[in-house]
Amino acid sequence: MRLKLSLSFFLFISVFSFGQQLQLTETAEVSVLTIGPGESLNDAFGHNAFRVIDRNKGIDIVYGYGEYDFDAPNFYLKFARGKLNYLISRDSFSRFYNVYSYYNRTIQEQVLNLSLVEKQKLFDYLENNYEPENRRYLYDFFYDNCATKIRDVSETVTSSPINFSLPEDFQQKTFRELIHEHVNRNSWGSLGIDVALGSIIDRDAEAYEYMFLPKYIHSFFDVATIGDRDLVKSTSTLYERKDRNTSSNFLLSPLVIIGLIALLILYITYKDYKKNKRSQWLDVILFSITGIIGVLLLLLWFATDHTATAHNYNLLCAVPLNIIFIGQLFKKQPKKWFRSYLKFLIIMLCLMTLHWMVGVQVFAIGLIPFLIVLAVRYIYLLKYFK
Repeated sequence: MRLKLSLSFFLFISVFSFGQQLQLTETAEVSVLTIGPGESLNDAFGHNAFRVIDRNKGIDIVYGYGEYDFDAPNFYLKFARGKLNYLISRDSFSRFYNVYSYYNRTIQEQVLNLSLVEKQKLFDYLENNYEPENRRYLYDFFYDNCATKIRDVSETVTSSPINFSLPEDFQQKTFRELIHEHVNRNSWGSLGIDVALGSIIDRDAEAYEYMFLPKYIHSFFDVATIGDRDLVKSTSTLYERKDRNTSSNFLLSPLVIIGLIALLILYITYKDYKKNKRSQWLDVILFSITGIIGVLLLLLWFATDHTATAHNYNLLCAVPLNIIFIGQLFKKQPKKWFRSYLKFLIIMLCLMTLHWMVGVQVFAIGLIPFLIVLAVRYIYLLKYFK
């Protein structure tokens, strides 16, 4: 009985103390942390988080909205379908700092100019959001991610609306151009992005929408106001990235690798032309690759919840029907309608070029050699089957 009473008393004191700790003091500060890009594609766009510090209460905590929910059933399937929930994370600032400084990523801090009531409201919001039943949210790269959450939560807790003015160096850009600020266009990561994402990201982004990228959270917050006061009280750099030789090898870039493959295909096509024959295996490979990619792009467009994979005109070169018509390539003389289909494929490539020229969709520059050789091969097959 004494043991039970002691445990009950200890539990009561612990809960009471924790409840008391949640009340911030006048010296408490709330800030926004902006993490610079890392080395991998996953880290290329940076990261944002809230920091709440109250030395009188022994609090120095970082909250971020970019943690994977690896415990989710069918994790990879949900990720592919755009149905994956992300988590809010909570960590000590010391550990947070050590991790990002270890990976040599710049850490900038903006102390927010909030009243004690607003600080408490933000802290309570984050604590409530961290509860197991509230931690998950449906992630969207452009509209609901680790950066937009910082903006949206800040707007929720301030007593007056936040006025986001344009930074001095603001330039109008499309969503794709904003992505290319962080990812080299002639990189494998950019190739994957430009193939998978459709023309929907080639529209001009509104200024407010720029804040899907962490660096624009920093620049827009820097000039934002709440009524007659600045949103940011002070700015500092907690860790500066050290310069390292991280230049990519151009010889291993998509433009070079795909260009070499294209030259090989052109050489084979030339040899076929001189000998008046057809390398059947090459045509089967080309139809298989373009057909499979086309099917995947269709699935991304119509079978997922990804908002950025719609209206993807890469389908003009990666035609899903190629999978169905592969059988004709095994015949010495295919059906007559197959020549009409080859003309259709050539027209699709011309339309893709037109879409690129007028700005309907910007395509991966690494695809240029492949598109050229694809057109050459289709034209040769059209002549060969005549």
